[in-house]
Amino acid sequence: MLKIYALASLFTFLVFIIVDFIWLANATRFLYKPHIGPLLLEKPVLPAAAIFYILYVFGLIFLVLKPAIDANSVINAIWLGGVFGLVAYGTYDLTNLATIRGWSVTVTVVDMVWGAFLTGLSAGLGVWIAFKFN
Repeated sequence: MLKIYALASLFTFLVFIIVDFIWLANATRFLYKPHIGPLLLEKPVLPAAAIFYILYVFGLIFLVLKPAIDANSVINAIWLGGVFGLVAYGTYDLTNLATIRGWSVTVTVVDMVWGAFLTGLSAGLGVWIAFKFN
């Protein structure tokens, strides 16, 4: 049983990082720079980004992947992942909207939708691939 959790965690992590990298490489030009450009660093702080990705997937393991695997349900992984992503990204974006001068409502809405989509997709694919390889 431990094997399936490890597989789901690994594949979820890989999907999340790859898809998010593609998103960020493109969305920076059309979303982030036009709306919050003056707030952005020239280059991201990579150690902080790495800690975010590890911590985020750690939360996914316990709050999304385990319940979905225990229920033997890819649909649960997608649904729970989407909710987790909406709450996590919403926490970040809405806090920024409430506290940072110049933060964009557009960025907030798009980023929250992205967080829900990305997390649901990553968790769903991670669990689905783990079921196939287990």
